[in-house]
Amino acid sequence: MHFPRRFRAWRSLPHWRSRLVFWSGGALVGLIAALFAMLADEAQAGFRQAVAASPYWPLLLTPAGFALSVALARRFFPGSQGSGIPQTIAARHLTDDAARQRLVSVRIAFGKVLLTLFGLACGASVGREGPTVQVGASILHAAGRASGRHYQGVILAGSAAGVAAAFNTPLAGIVFAIEEMSRSFEQKTSGLVLTTVIIAGMASLALLGNYTYFGHSSATITSFKEWLAVPLCGFGGGLLGGVFSRIVVAAARGKGRFQSLAKGYPVAFAASCGLVIALLGLFSGNTIYGTGYHEARQLLAGASDVPASFGLLKMAATILSSISGIPGGIFAPSLAVGAGIGANLSALLPGVPVGTLVLLGMVGYFAGVVQAPITSFVIVMEMTDNHAMAIPLMATALLGYGASRFIGTEPIYHALSQGFLPDRTKVGPPSAESGRTNL
Repeated sequence: MHFPRRFRAWRSLPHWRSRLVFWSGGALVGLIAALFAMLADEAQAGFRQAVAASPYWPLLLTPAGFALSVALARRFFPGSQGSGIPQTIAARHLTDDAARQRLVSVRIAFGKVLLTLFGLACGASVGREGPTVQVGASILHAAGRASGRHYQGVILAGSAAGVAAAFNTPLAGIVFAIEEMSRSFEQKTSGLVLTTVIIAGMASLALLGNYTYFGHSSATITSFKEWLAVPLCGFGGGLLGGVFSRIVVAAARGKGRFQSLAKGYPVAFAASCGLVIALLGLFSGNTIYGTGYHEARQLLAGASDVPASFGLLKMAATILSSISGIPGGIFAPSLAVGAGIGANLSALLPGVPVGTLVLLGMVGYFAGVVQAPITSFVIVMEMTDNHAMAIPLMATALLGYGASRFIGTEPIYHALSQGFLPDRTKVGPPSAESGRTNL
């Protein structure tokens, strides 16, 4: 009996061996993401214990930790600095496997996890979600090399699996792969991405259970006055998110005295960033350290014991952590900053539930930072289990994205990825003419 070529491929042993390698890699991404999450909680708990013993411990611990982290990253794990998402985007554009290995590899994945945990234990304002993207891409890239498959969809699948497993948000993982990582979706890799996301999610659930990152939010919009929160949080959060992105990108590309200090004395520069963060920590009542998860969750619940200065101080701490050169992401800290901004904006709309403004502030600011509106509203909707707010969240994300474009037109991850590409490989931001726009 003769079968069409595509059906004969499904019957071949190499086809199934290749698939098994990728599926095993997806399961490993999910397990590592779950363990990473648990260890990150322990690292932050250890730092909180040190702060509880004395609020002045960070003045010594944070600068020393930043300096050691940068020294270790530069010496043993070059390519592990920062979020990891820019490196993963750059790796998809590279055709030379040796160059790609310097951005996504098992060694870098190990260093990324180790040094991100170390940063959290020292009070850095970083998250584990961006690093999980680089870890996922590294693991799937290694799986691709082992199976003899080197196409770019391997890195795309690992990135999507990393987001899905890190937040327990499978839909957001798929959207992130389409909107942020590739800006397009190749049909030949779609099945690989979807299958890897599912397997990674199942592996993560096996360890952590079926949880919602920020718990269930019951925020709703039922009146015209409450709808005013959408443009307020969209424009306000988006503009501040654009400012954050513009500062981080400018620092990465900057010239002159600042850049010569950061590049000429990277360890001392990282230590000075850590010292300023420790001082900000004292002013904030020790709330700006780590991912900001607890503070964001408190604000969503309407708690009033988070200081009013939290949002802006957390933003400053995240900027310093990002430009210092230590490994660590901006996903969770950005959501925490957005929560703080939403709480601040509640003063302009008395009578509107604070939880509603916090939720909208999160998506508006995050959309402004990453300029990926669909990913922003999907990830916040899944993280808070609030599908009733889908339309307001979507509208806020689009407004935040538009407001951010007034500050800078280049998305932060794609702008930072240029630093990891040789000049001949560098690509500009997608344009409407290319058919690969943000929307």
